[in-house]
Amino acid sequence: MLTASVALPLLEARKQAKQTVVLILLGPPGAGKGTQAEMLSETLQIPHISTGDLLRSNIKAKGELGETAKVYMDQGKLVPDNLILDMLFARVAKEDCQKGYILDGFPRTLAQAKAYHQRLGDEIKTITLNLELTNEMIIDRLSKRLTCKECNAPYHLTFSPSSKKGICDHCGGPLIQRNDDKEEIILKRLTIYQTQTAPLITYYSKEKLLKGISSNQSIENVLKEILDYLREIYRSINTS
Repeated sequence: MLTASVALPLLEARKQAKQTVVLILLGPPGAGKGTQAEMLSETLQIPHISTGDLLRSNIKAKGELGETAKVYMDQGKLVPDNLILDMLFARVAKEDCQKGYILDGFPRTLAQAKAYHQRLGDEIKTITLNLELTNEMIIDRLSKRLTCKECNAPYHLTFSPSSKKGICDHCGGPLIQRNDDKEEIILKRLTIYQTQTAPLITYYSKEKLLKGISSNQSIENVLKEILDYLREIYRSINTS
């Protein structure tokens, strides 16, 4: 947990920032993007937006964008980039995003990144954080993840095991391994990720918008490294 002496000055710097700062989190499966996004959202008091949640909320709302996306998904097709972008910009136009937001799971491809930045404009500062982890570490992390079949509570055989082997501490349900956490599926996911993400990393590196962060350390140390970097960013914005 962050102490007030760390969190409050950073939050104040974010509130005083002369520019809106958007954080984009890149990283392979198992690198901890979701975990870091949640902690950053709480610390900076800005929304954490994932494309998965965005799709689900639009479909649940049964608005025009959600209904159109559902047609594609029901047919087993990918939702087009322009539709995802329409959903995203409708979301970030809301008041709670005016001082910044965190993107998790978007962009996934170079085409998405270019389309996003074309619509974003120059008045918003983008920071891309790439959470780095070796394939060996990814396989070790993901292949040991378990989920409660009943309540979906997450566990890990090494980092957060249940009190009783194979039994959920919360509801007593059985713990199972998701299909996409099996080693052969993990390897396929990594191949897809590397194919899609390598051009993104090159793109953001050329634009000097990329900061690499090693995920081969504790969650707390990853967060500290990110916050130290953000402190420099906000300081440069506020003094420019």
